[in-house]
Amino acid sequence: MGTSDHGRRAYIGSFTAAGGLGITTAAVHPDTGALTPLHSTDAVPNPSYLAPSPDGRYLYAVSETPDGAAAAFALTRRGPELLAPAVPVDGADPTHLTLAGGRLVTANYSSGSLSTLPVRADGTLAGPATVLAHRGSGPRSGRQEGPHAHAVLPDPSGRWLLSVDLGTDSVRSCALATEGALTVHTETRLRPGSGPRHLAFHPDGDRAYVINELDPTVTVCRWDPGHGVLTPLGETRLLPDEARADAADTFPSELVVSRDGRFAWAANRGHDSLSVLSLHGGTATLVTTVPCGGHWPRDLVLHPDGRHLYAANERSGDVTWFTVDPATGIPARGGSVEAPAASCVVFV
Repeated sequence: MGTSDHGRRAYIGSFTAAGGLGITTAAVHPDTGALTPLHSTDAVPNPSYLAPSPDGRYLYAVSETPDGAAAAFALTRRGPELLAPAVPVDGADPTHLTLAGGRLVTANYSSGSLSTLPVRADGTLAGPATVLAHRGSGPRSGRQEGPHAHAVLPDPSGRWLLSVDLGTDSVRSCALATEGALTVHTETRLRPGSGPRHLAFHPDGDRAYVINELDPTVTVCRWDPGHGVLTPLGETRLLPDEARADAADTFPSELVVSRDGRFAWAANRGHDSLSVLSLHGGTATLVTTVPCGGHWPRDLVLHPDGRHLYAANERSGDVTWFTVDPATGIPARGGSVEAPAASCVVFV
């Protein structure tokens, strides 16, 4: 679809209610990783999280609103083109989505549920949604009065969907039936009040890392794909000792793992930093933190080439890119591009 990076493009999601442009298409420089905006569309409100189809023909977006919906776009040389009106997910404020088993699955934060929508052969979405409601709560007043599903993603084996719930301090392993219904297979309880937000797998497929929003930590877990069981092994703090006083005002958002499994990086809102972690077996060790290049990094993503990291800084309205030192894992800032109310970056 383009020529700047052998056809690769970046797509930046944002909150239109906060001045975002919707979905912005950007060219990617093949050497520096720099982004150049090309096009934007506000065809749906608050497309805060995006997911491309495996064949790169379509792009899917949540519409993070109280009457939550999901939308399908065709990826063209001109940019994403809405295929059909957004389809309700029957859940409030969907924050995350993934594709699995011919379905689109959304994590709905305010209603604490998962929704599945069939994906047709032409890329469009069908309704009505099939909904799995979470149950439970946590000890943190004002944040954990009920379930808050924040992320959903398939495991590397493709057998399970994992749902990360900030409100119940747990991760659910779910099975997806052929007709689209989700059933909870196991539920792993994490430390009360930690507020798990997102999860990333090690490339070996036997470990997972849960980033916690309500306490700046990462929980390292063993993953058993044969039985669909997640087992916590330990926690690593994301701030150095000298920054512990900042913990109450730090709300981690996303974690990504390097392609070789040696490092992981976490984005810290409030502290406005990226944590560099060294991974060894069932442990993660904090190496250092570096500035995120803006304010309130809501998303963090690794370019498919593994050489560049991108932080979507929601409140400063920009996306900053970094070049990763392959020996140390420490990212060095390369530059940034304006992106009002940025919330997500994906590559196709």
